[in-house]
Amino acid sequence: MAGTPSKKRKRPGPSKQPSRGNPQKVHEARDPRHVEPATTRDWISAARLRTLPLAVTPILIGTGAAMLVTDVFHWVIALFCLIVSVSLQIGVNYANDYSDGIRGTDDVRVGPTRLTASRKVKPRAVLTVALVFFLIAAIAGLAIVVRTQQWWLIAVGAVCILAAWLYTGGKRPYGYYGLGELFVFVFFGLVATLGTTWVQAFALPQEAWFGAVGAGLLACAVLLANNLRDIDQDRKAGKRTLTVLIGRTATRWLFTVIVLVAFVIACFLGLFYPIAWLTLLALLSALPAILIVWSYRAPRELVVALGLMSLTSVAYGAFLCWAFVA
Repeated sequence: MAGTPSKKRKRPGPSKQPSRGNPQKVHEARDPRHVEPATTRDWISAARLRTLPLAVTPILIGTGAAMLVTDVFHWVIALFCLIVSVSLQIGVNYANDYSDGIRGTDDVRVGPTRLTASRKVKPRAVLTVALVFFLIAAIAGLAIVVRTQQWWLIAVGAVCILAAWLYTGGKRPYGYYGLGELFVFVFFGLVATLGTTWVQAFALPQEAWFGAVGAGLLACAVLLANNLRDIDQDRKAGKRTLTVLIGRTATRWLFTVIVLVAFVIACFLGLFYPIAWLTLLALLSALPAILIVWSYRAPRELVVALGLMSLTSVAYGAFLCWAFVA
């Protein structure tokens, strides 16, 4: 009986132990009023530069395929196609930052800190930047339409912008239901590549189709690496990406297969365009990425795999473009 009060008095004991670090600093770090404003470097980081090569690849392949038909380099149209593609990629990155940030999906991140989730910037400012880049893409796309008189492409452009927003935006974003890879394959593979070829040649040779599939597969590989890195965070946040739905092992196999299939396509094209065999040099970055995906210990290591796959994609596109042009 006498020991009971003493035990009760000892229970608060752990709180008397000296805490690690400065409690005042910890409090300040969690207080939004003390969050430092975003710097230029933060804004650039939010554009996710590692993903931008994915916007260049389809333009390279599409332009090379167009020159098989016309034997003329329509550099102005190709440049505006590049502006559309890159602007859409940056726009969707900022839109993703905004949408995931306000939903709380990015509250605990493994990769780079996001603007919205970190509270360094007001969500409306991030949304505004996303809309500005979508507007740039729309203006450049409209210029292509006026130049080529292909007015039906306005509808295609509108669908592209809508798909970019609905990836993580809206009430039922398709990126939260395992459809991200499918839409990436369609828009950053098929639509971007074939669209680039069409506005320059008004034809779609089979080389453009093969190249579009290759570009789309490599773009999907980058997204898989990104989602594999965020699998635990996404599962807790209720974001059901394809990786969350099928698990780590299946994602690793899918990643490996689609990367290798892209190079099988390049080898097939090499039978008719010998320079296309040089795309195998891009395996120098693809194979290490595959190795990382299978052997990584910490999710942060997958950031390297993501960067390597982006480099693989643009090298792949450059070699195929050279093969078609030569």
